[in-house]
Parts: sequence; structure tokens; C-alpha cells
Amino acid sequence: MTGIDSCMVLAAGLGTRMRPLTNDRPKPLVMVAGKTLLDHVLDPLAEAGITRAVVNVHYLADQVEAAVARRERPRVIVSDERAALLDSGGGVAKALPHLGPRFLVRNADAFWRDAGRSSLARLIEAFDPRRMDTLLLLARMEASVGFDGPGDFFRDADGRLTRRGAAARAPFAYAGAAVMQAEDFAGHAPGAVFSLNSLWNASIARGRLHGLVIDGLWLHVGTPAAIGEAEAAIAGML
Repeated sequence: MTGIDSCMVLAAGLGTRMRPLTNDRPKPLVMVAGKTLLDHVLDPLAEAGITRAVVNVHYLADQVEAAVARRERPRVIVSDERAALLDSGGGVAKALPHLGPRFLVRNADAFWRDAGRSSLARLIEAFDPRRMDTLLLLARMEASVGFDGPGDFFRDADGRLTRRGAAARAPFAYAGAAVMQAEDFAGHAPGAVFSLNSLWNASIARGRLHGLVIDGLWLHVGTPAAIGEAEAAIAGML
């Protein structure tokens, strides 16, 4: 699937699990291995051909705006959520006028190191609207650093996803990247507060939520301790 050149970067969270580092800076501007989490997200977007990124802001928003003001690849549009946080789905819904019919969505607290081809390029190419509403990028639990959860999804031979549900563990975690479609947000007006999970659950019920697995190492940086784990993992790959 081609023609995807925009991305929504979810960067408006409060970063409470990253305190005390986020007492004076927003979580996307926390440094890991010599650059900010936000740059760890934006740089691969540019390499994958994304020309336009919408970054939402709330907590210490002026700092994020200053950090992206001079960026040209990708060009950054700021979506202002200072007045109220809209959750992940609401944040995307507000930004839809800037995103086009199909687009990437990225979390700002996770990135990865590819072992082969760009996972973002593979994700864009693999998206097939005939079979799927959304295509999530997944990480194998055994190829993850900094993630202490039980996993999110099971994946069948055709790539369809189901939730972990009552199982103790699932083999895949959501890696913080997805291809989505504007039409799937129909009925959610700008300003609505809702999670992307509500859309994904509806897609699961239709058998139309699919997943693609990272070929490489996923780095989830949600706490101060996870910074050191990520930096050690990156150093070990050099």
C-alpha cells in the first residue's frame, strides 16, 4: 500500500511514570542515547518517506513547540490540546484535517532498531484496506526492552489479531506504530475524548485488525529505569 505520507505523533501525555525527569520537561523531550524520544520517532519517519507529522501537545507544550519549530523533515504541524487532553483517539480525530485518508500513528515513548528493512516502510507496504481497517506494528515479547507487561495480542497465520483477554500472557505487544484510515473515525467529532482501543476492538470484532511484527529490537521507554536499559541495548548493537 502506497500513498501514505503523514503521521500523527501522540505526544500530549503527562509522563507521570517518567517522574522526576518530567517535572521540568515533557516526556517526548527526555533524552535517550543522545537524543530526545521525539527525535527517535521523527527521524525514522523522515527516512520512511513521511513528509508531514502532526504532533499533539498539552503538558509543557511550549517546550515541544520550540523543539519542532525548525524541523523540515518531516514538516511538523502542532495540534494544540492545552485546554484538555483528548486521549489517543480524540487526539487523532482532532488532527484528521492534516492527515489525509490514510496515515501512520506513532506513540512518542517507544522506538526500535531494525535488523533489516525499515519496519515503517514494511508497515506502509503491507497495509491492505480490502482486508483490514488498521495494521498495527507488533513486538515479540522476547525481543523487547523496557516493557514489563504481559503482552497485548495473539496473531493468527493470516495476521489477524485478538486480545490477550483472560490469558496470562500473549506473545506480542503493540509497538506504538499503526496505519489507520480517516473513515474509521466517522462519528467522532473534533473534541471527543476516546481511546484508539475502542476502534481497534470494533475492528477485532469484524476480523479486520491485523498486525505486522518488527524484525529487530523494540525499546519501550516508559520509566527512568527503562532509559538505562534502552541505552545499554543500543550500545550492545553498535
